[in-house]
Amino acid sequence: MTHEGGCFCGKLRYRAEGRPLRVMHCHCTICRRVTGAPVVTWITFPTKGLSWPKGEPARLKSTASATRYFCAGCGTHLVFVIDGAEELDVTVASLDHPEAAKPEHHIFVTTRVPWLQLSDGLPEYVDWGPDL
Repeated sequence: MTHEGGCFCGKLRYRAEGRPLRVMHCHCTICRRVTGAPVVTWITFPTKGLSWPKGEPARLKSTASATRYFCAGCGTHLVFVIDGAEELDVTVASLDHPEAAKPEHHIFVTTRVPWLQLSDGLPEYVDWGPDL
């Protein structure tokens, strides 16, 4: 299974090989601040399946143990990875076919913006979720 996507300006393209492990809406403060969005939806893949067929992303060490990949040209945030992990997260909105990634749950809901009301019926977790 292959999922492809890229940044807004077209300088970066990625390919994620393998079956997605999960899809989640993240409400953490860091995701909100680096993207400027009230919530970010991520799809998780095995780390070994990610490649960059076009361009090389810029990197931001957003915590002591995590790195984010983004386009230095247009600023599109694309990937989040915890150092040494066997999986990584890709922004669903940057996929060529985001409609194929159906969210399964919300994470870090205690830090969501208070005016965002959740009514989709998905499970809500105060941390990473049920399987992490």
